[in-house]
Amino acid sequence: MTTILDGIRVLDFGRYIAGPFCAAMLGDMGAEVIRIEPPAGADDRYLMPVTPEGEGALFLQSNRGKRSLTLDLTRDEGRALARRLVETADVVIANAPPAALAQQGLDYDSLRAVKPDIILTVATAWGMSGPNRNASGFDGTGQSVSGAIWLSGQPGQPFRAATSYVDYGTAISCAYGTLGAIIRKLRTGQGSLVETSLIGTALTMTTPMLMEEATGARSRVPTGNRSPIAGPSDLFAARDGWVLTQVIGQGMFRRWARLVGRPELLDDPRFATDILRGDNGEELSRIMGAWCATRTVEECLAALQAARIPVTRLLRPAQVLEPEFGLAEGFLNWMDHPALPGPLPVARPLATVTGMDATAVRPAPALGAHTDELLGQLGISEAEIARLRSDGIV
Repeated sequence: MTTILDGIRVLDFGRYIAGPFCAAMLGDMGAEVIRIEPPAGADDRYLMPVTPEGEGALFLQSNRGKRSLTLDLTRDEGRALARRLVETADVVIANAPPAALAQQGLDYDSLRAVKPDIILTVATAWGMSGPNRNASGFDGTGQSVSGAIWLSGQPGQPFRAATSYVDYGTAISCAYGTLGAIIRKLRTGQGSLVETSLIGTALTMTTPMLMEEATGARSRVPTGNRSPIAGPSDLFAARDGWVLTQVIGQGMFRRWARLVGRPELLDDPRFATDILRGDNGEELSRIMGAWCATRTVEECLAALQAARIPVTRLLRPAQVLEPEFGLAEGFLNWMDHPALPGPLPVARPLATVTGMDATAVRPAPALGAHTDELLGQLGISEAEIARLRSDGIV
């Protein structure tokens, strides 16, 4: 079956999440993706280890379905081989500051000199210009400087989000921009530089709050799990677990007030609109908390669903994988790994397109698994490959 990006070759020089997961999404759509890392393996290969060899969960998620080639880019011969690979590629992906890209010969000008129509997709922490352009950063950097951490947790105790949403959001932006660049290349024959940043992603997600600050409409403070823009919208303890409910809009608030036996709240000026219910949400959460505390999770779910109010149980990671909740079968694929006795869950593609097989999954590659094959395609002999390996180039 011909896939959407059939015939597109992607060289992935990325690390951790933003670059590698972008490349994985392109691979989901049929691109050939080659991960390039040092002969000893990159650090991100071993983060959150889950296999006997120490391969990490983050690596296995972000590098599924790729081919692996080892290459020492700190040496002239390694960079020369990288240039020969670029000649065969359509897209190069990297997440590093501009100075580091230039040092490795992965900046846009260097790549265009090798292949004029190349697409370079870059994810940086702080962008490609400005005084911080060569500063490094991770997901927490974006969370911290965007105001997101300040708005999380309780007053006096901010909390960073446990999931790397800035990294994954940046990866999605990379894939979105790369697909646009591929369309441009198909139409014009021209390459492109695609730029994304962790800070840009994080600020995109906090922009509504920044608008409030800029206009003087309000200055947000941490409210725990309570929504600042509607209510009751919070996590609530039931007798045997937790539920999350979100009441938004007049109709839903009317149904909720009647459900909990408090119809007089409909005439209370403190709760006349969503924004007022958010501003005064502590009282609404107190009422809802008392209602939930006398019921089981199942009783809460049944009553709220009957009232057409969005509600869900709070699941631990282990519960997510339990068949009774249907998430493992509906949203995850199961990937075999040669070093593990059972399969691993891997998220299905974020978007599917007609003709795309969302259930197909290939494991992340062993370090250097395809080095000989890929170098052979460049016309390099077996003897020369053996010499490169003995010299530590591959």
